[in-house]
Amino acid sequence: MELKDFLEDVKDEESYIIERKLNELVRQNYHFKNLNDNNREIVLHLVLKYKEKLRKGIGLSQYMINKDMYELHQHRVEKGLTLVDLKNIREIAESFKE
Repeated sequence: MELKDFLEDVKDEESYIIERKLNELVRQNYHFKNLNDNNREIVLHLVLKYKEKLRKGIGLSQYMINKDMYELHQHRVEKGLTLVDLKNIREIAESFKE
């Protein structure tokens, strides 16, 4: 599964379907194999947050993504995130921009 397949119609799908697609993406795409359960939960939280904004017609700006990534970077030791994890999470978050 590719990242574009994961993001296809994400704003119209239920949370459990998004979670299933995220797990499938991590399993099948070698770029995201290093994301563990904790990291997937963080990504799912961001995806659901962005989904609500997209559903309301609010576009995502680079500022919003940078703000979220900055918060994750500040607490990366507490959350057990590596720099590679942050890079993968940023890639997923930036793919929501239009």
